[in-house]
Amino acid sequence: MGAFLDKPKTEKHNAHGCGNGLRFGLSSMQGWRVEMEDAHTAVVGLPHGLDDWSFFAVYDGHAGSRVANYCSKHLLEHITGSEGFRGAERAGPGGEPAVEAVKSGIRAGFLKIDEYMRSFSDLRNGMDRSGSTAVAVLLSPEHLYFINCGDSRAVLYRGSRVCFSTLDHKPCNPREKERIQNAGGSVMIQRVNGSLAVSRALGDYDYKCVDGKGPTEQLVSPEPEVFEIPRSQEDEFVVLACDGIWDVMSNEELCEFVKSRLEVTDDLEKVCNAVVDTCLHKGSRDNMSVVLVCLPNAPKVSEEAVKRDAELDKYLESRVEEIMENSGEEGVPDLVHVMRNLSTENIPNLPPGGGLASKRSVIEAVYNRLNPHREEDGEAEGADEGSTTVHLLEALRQFRANHRGECRHLLEEALCTYQLSCETGAEPPDPDAEPPPSPPPSPAGEPEEIERGSSGVLETA
Repeated sequence: MGAFLDKPKTEKHNAHGCGNGLRFGLSSMQGWRVEMEDAHTAVVGLPHGLDDWSFFAVYDGHAGSRVANYCSKHLLEHITGSEGFRGAERAGPGGEPAVEAVKSGIRAGFLKIDEYMRSFSDLRNGMDRSGSTAVAVLLSPEHLYFINCGDSRAVLYRGSRVCFSTLDHKPCNPREKERIQNAGGSVMIQRVNGSLAVSRALGDYDYKCVDGKGPTEQLVSPEPEVFEIPRSQEDEFVVLACDGIWDVMSNEELCEFVKSRLEVTDDLEKVCNAVVDTCLHKGSRDNMSVVLVCLPNAPKVSEEAVKRDAELDKYLESRVEEIMENSGEEGVPDLVHVMRNLSTENIPNLPPGGGLASKRSVIEAVYNRLNPHREEDGEAEGADEGSTTVHLLEALRQFRANHRGECRHLLEEALCTYQLSCETGAEPPDPDAEPPPSPPPSPAGEPEEIERGSSGVLETA
């Protein structure tokens, strides 16, 4: 089944807090992936006398969770403990540290933790090949420092618009591609040496062993880009998220959706949960993590917005009931059919950026109430299609392994049976069961179904 599960794991890890004039909430979910490789950091009040500073970060691990988890616990101390940052801390009585000194200290902290982790025996010996992106925001009373290494992303919402976004580090970016090629590598299928999809990351030491090149000149660089933005009274919120979120929502869509949810609830965990659930229903197949940092000018709960959202929920509930009641002789429709039916309608006041997918839980709740004897398999739209594909591919593997020589004959029968089961709603065939009697041969001149490949699944020569 490769890197994906039969069904997504939707349990969430949540946290929230406040201080230094801000509030934060976060949510992370494993989703379809076989492992959870994301991690995060949320700290209000930094050491070394920086009590009015705060730090938030999201780490998206790959090939394992070791690097992401270590960074979530120790990256901040490597930054604040670096010589550049400690020097910046002592700058100017009563004033903030110099901006360039802080940026220098952040870069030094990234290089320091990357070199430190290289000494771990399992990473050094290749037993663990994991790496991780890192995206963070460091908030001082006067500045926002956006920090990015990889393709996770941070956005700033200011004055009712997306004011700033970090830049994803992808191998096909001209600057990144040039460094990779100078280190003797190549970019194929938009990946470093045809393998790694990010060009900057912590860890990934297989890509950091080119002789004669410094740490920032390797195939994969641990150097972050650091952007400083003066704080403004118009600042509303910052969103940090891994690419599992950005794969299915643009900067503007996500920020508009977050804004709409902040107008109906002040529970930041609930807002973050709505983000990851919506992205799951929009088709994200990755781990998902999001951190929301609300500044003093963040949207407030509006009675009008709450009323409008409640009316939308009631409307959707009534439409689901109508669809179920009008199914007639066709029988009870499945949830996929209900969702597709609703998606063709012009439904007013759907949350911007989230659309119908953001109301999936409302629709599913009333569907489950009206159809308590539903089949558990395929309740989620993505799960229905994903599980069907997984089971069919596994059946094909079993046929080929156990019935060499008569594979095509049995495969033809299986596909015919599978097509019939899809039409009648029966269970797919068991690959280990006895095959059914052979169907009569096709009339002369009529092409066989398997040869014209009308199912779109497989064709044989």
